[in-house]
Amino acid sequence: MQKIKVKTPAKINLTLDIKGKRADGFHEISSIMQAISLFDYLTIEVNNSTENQIILSGNSAQIPYDKTNLAYKACQLFLDEAKIQNKEILINIEKNIPIAAGLAGGSSNAAGVLWGLNKIFDNILSKEKIDNLASKLGSDVNFCLYGGTQSATSKGEILQKLSTPNFKIILVNPNIHISAKEAYQRHSELETKPQNNNSKKMIEAINNNNPSNIAKCLSNNLESSILPNYSKIQELKILLKQAGCINTLMSGSGSTVFGIYENNINLEKFDKIWIYNAQTIDYGVSQ
Repeated sequence: MQKIKVKTPAKINLTLDIKGKRADGFHEISSIMQAISLFDYLTIEVNNSTENQIILSGNSAQIPYDKTNLAYKACQLFLDEAKIQNKEILINIEKNIPIAAGLAGGSSNAAGVLWGLNKIFDNILSKEKIDNLASKLGSDVNFCLYGGTQSATSKGEILQKLSTPNFKIILVNPNIHISAKEAYQRHSELETKPQNNNSKKMIEAINNNNPSNIAKCLSNNLESSILPNYSKIQELKILLKQAGCINTLMSGSGSTVFGIYENNINLEKFDKIWIYNAQTIDYGVSQ
């Protein structure tokens, strides 16, 4: 038996500029992604068997533990690419990152499976092959492998590492599940699409490690299509501002909202709402 425990961090989008739809159905984006100190934990165990088996389990009743789970798909891709046979792979997912919340929880789990299995099998696959598998699984998986602060382009898989700024974040989630498919479909249906291009401004603010300027550069093109249809998300943005945040933003496709703050923050109005204090981190999946 071989066993490893992997922690897989959530991500937020400090910017998300949508450039248009690609021929392959994905959207061309420019985004500044940031890993934060909110983690799921994977326990991966490998045993000998008469055939390959992948068995998922976990603590959440909101995710499937079957072939539709990204962690399962990542495991299957890894076994096929590495030509590994006759192994039973047990993957337990301790879920702390909210589901379908714009925080890349599923993508981070998939990245954790690729990273953990490669570790167990003595780095049988090169970095390039792991990156290629990650790009097949989803737009955020490559980022989740490396974390930190990255400029992400193309569909999100082309990364350029940035220095990681230090600032405090408060996250709130209204327990509304929004899929990336829904968010981008709503964006496609907008007659007038937002033309924000804040990623370059954000890189400058990050290079200066100025939390106030970073907060002022927050931008997400998907808000224009999501907020009018989900008033609760707009309400949370307003409440975070009132609580003392410099600025707030919906992360990714939502529904999580985060705020950047410098001093004390008053959270009295967030009773019975999922809320989490986090910080920026300069790494991705790890032990």
